[in-house]
Amino acid sequence: MQEIAAPTPLGPVRKPPGPVVIWNLIRRCNLTCKHCYSISADKDFAGELSTAEVFGVMDQLKAFKVPALILSGGEPLLRPDIFEISARSKQMGFFTALSSNGTLIDAPMFERIREIGYDYVGVSLDGLGATHDKFRRKEGAFDLSLAGIRLCREAGLKVGVRYTMTQDNFRDLPGLLRLVENEGIDRFYFSHLNYAGRGNKNRKDDALHQMTKDAMDLLFDTCWRYEELRQQRGIVKEFTTGNNDADGVYLLHWLQRRFPEKVEHIRKKLAQWGGNSSGVNVANIDNLGNVHPDTMWWHYTIGNVRQRSFADIWSDTSDPLMAGLKAHPRKVGGRCGACIHFDICGGNTRVRAQQMSGDPWAEDPGCYLSDEEIGIA
Repeated sequence: MQEIAAPTPLGPVRKPPGPVVIWNLIRRCNLTCKHCYSISADKDFAGELSTAEVFGVMDQLKAFKVPALILSGGEPLLRPDIFEISARSKQMGFFTALSSNGTLIDAPMFERIREIGYDYVGVSLDGLGATHDKFRRKEGAFDLSLAGIRLCREAGLKVGVRYTMTQDNFRDLPGLLRLVENEGIDRFYFSHLNYAGRGNKNRKDDALHQMTKDAMDLLFDTCWRYEELRQQRGIVKEFTTGNNDADGVYLLHWLQRRFPEKVEHIRKKLAQWGGNSSGVNVANIDNLGNVHPDTMWWHYTIGNVRQRSFADIWSDTSDPLMAGLKAHPRKVGGRCGACIHFDICGGNTRVRAQQMSGDPWAEDPGCYLSDEEIGIA
């Protein structure tokens, strides 16, 4: 949106030194959410990395120039050493984020969070009130999570809301965006449903394609309004979409309706961004030390940090999936391979193709664009 308002020259491609690591430090969770990719439960899981092992892996990640750690779960606040790990992460210079369901962030817990000074605290909300509670399978979960968000916001921590859209909570999106505005929340992360873990079992509930377009229109319109506010009054709010790289292509269609003179410039910027980066710029380590191309690939392990260094695992392209993900351009078939915007999207999210067809290089069934919109009609 800032590029629409004030275009900047197309500079050299920026390649991160290492991948952002989303680290599921614990599988235990106090909730059993419908779309959980780690299929967590409120019980202890055997074999999780010890504090000493986590510290050793952190040293490996720093040596590999990983810039950021997203500390997640399960519910990471259930891990007894979470603040010890977090403090060391900050001390080592990682961008350190906490990804929580928010229900455990009461006043005493928040004091520990404030002491760490996380760079970002993300809390998941799947709708307003009863909708969220139904998804989280816990009455009162929404109120608890919102109270945690407010504590973080009032202390000046950067805080955001993560929302995964399905047919069951589509109608709550406008209200959630109003909540983000009214509560002064810094960031809104819109996640498309990905077919992984418990989300895979609920993929029949995936939002219909027109619902997705309507949601994107609302989100883009909201983003543009905030960009105008940023210019006029210095109000800054961040919006991110994830798990569907077709969003970049749909942005061009939104632009064609709103700012057609900007389409060519934004297209070049999106192509430079390059689309999906699973297995390249984003990595996942689970509670047992298994490494995955991203958080949605828990059913596919490329190595374990107890047996090999993270650098060796991540750089090894003898694994066919990692070789394919790191290929540029990726060799993808079907509609994705024929799409005229492949350079923007990169073939989208490979895990959906794999879950639905068994072939990670088939077309992504989660692409919500028509044949006409991707230029293959």
